Amino acid sequence: NIDENRRETVEALAGFVPNVIVTHPCVPQDNFALYSLFGGIFGRQAEAAALSAGLQDALDEAAAVKAEYGEEAVLYLIWREPWMTVSRATYISAMLGAVGWQSLPAEDEPRYPELDWSAPWMSGVARVFLSSEPYRFTARHLAEVGALAQRPSGLIDGEMASWYGSRAIEGLRYLAGLRRSLARSGPGEGADARP
Repeated sequence: NIDENRRETVEALAGFVPNVIVTHPCVPQDNFALYSLFGGIFGRQAEAAALSAGLQDALDEAAAVKAEYGEEAVLYLIWREPWMTVSRATYISAMLGAVGWQSLPAEDEPRYPELDWSAPWMSGVARVFLSSEPYRFTARHLAEVGALAQRPSGLIDGEMASWYGSRAIEGLRYLAGLRRSLARSGPGEGADARP
């Protein structure tokens, strides 16, 4: 995966590994091609088709949740010291967007920007998510972020929002369930939704 490996590493592997497959899913729908690719490479077309059907069901569920609850601007934290978030040009942002959560800032670059808590766009944030990865935010960070953001804040399972492949199906279902749960509990509730 382009986001997880340096070009130099891939080039070094290509020197002694006969086939190196480079992936870069940018939106959940990119997983259809990924399933097909790996299904073909490993002779597992039936399993790839089953994954594609599961992904389509999860995308349909996400779209229904988005239609029911509309859009809500969120801040998705991935790092502390310095505080960092995700841009709209990330897979994470696309996963959140599938259920109607629009990540802020509304920019594509840099992909993982440092955060200025006093930035003008912060006024549009309705909710803050503290991800479990790459930085392991825990309950002890909630008060700090709540004081800085002055908005509902909660923990979120970063694997569910950022892992692609077969995990995209479970991730979309998780996000759809979380969106429903938070919408039902009211605007002042945080997420605190990690398995």
